[in-house]
Amino acid sequence: MEEPLRIVAEPEPAATAAEAASFESFVLENQTRLFGFLCLMTGSRYEAEEIAQEAFVRVLDRWDHVHRLEDPPGYLFVTAVNVFRKRLRRAKLALRRSIGAAPSDDAFGAVEDREVVQSALAQLPLDQRAALVVTTLLGYSSEEAGHILGARPSTVRARATRARTALRNLIGGER
Repeated sequence: MEEPLRIVAEPEPAATAAEAASFESFVLENQTRLFGFLCLMTGSRYEAEEIAQEAFVRVLDRWDHVHRLEDPPGYLFVTAVNVFRKRLRRAKLALRRSIGAAPSDDAFGAVEDREVVQSALAQLPLDQRAALVVTTLLGYSSEEAGHILGARPSTVRARATRARTALRNLIGGER
């Protein structure tokens, strides 16, 4: 019969306790400088605290390697800058994603966008431009637009579809 599996706690090596003590002294020696540096980088005490904590945690995860480096504080500062950059990238990405949902308050951007659209519309054939303007901008159904333009509703839909595709290509190519 097999003997049941027993979990035996291994005694903590003295090196681990010494490493923990050296990490604590490392934190005490570097936290004020790192915090001041991050306050200047981020412009926010809260953000600086968050980044400093995350940087120290990352250094602690690799402390067995980091404490043997020639410049452990340098590694800490590089880690903090990398954390800051990662947060900045995520914030920019979130902003880009939310921009589409938020109204634009940029008057110059709105004027520029209007000019781009007008230029692209001017490049469309007249029948496609008319179908697109009557159905999309004026909001008529394809039946009503067909009556206005003197074409069948299916022709109006086809022209409007071709116009949208051409606009996407024209505007997408310019930006």
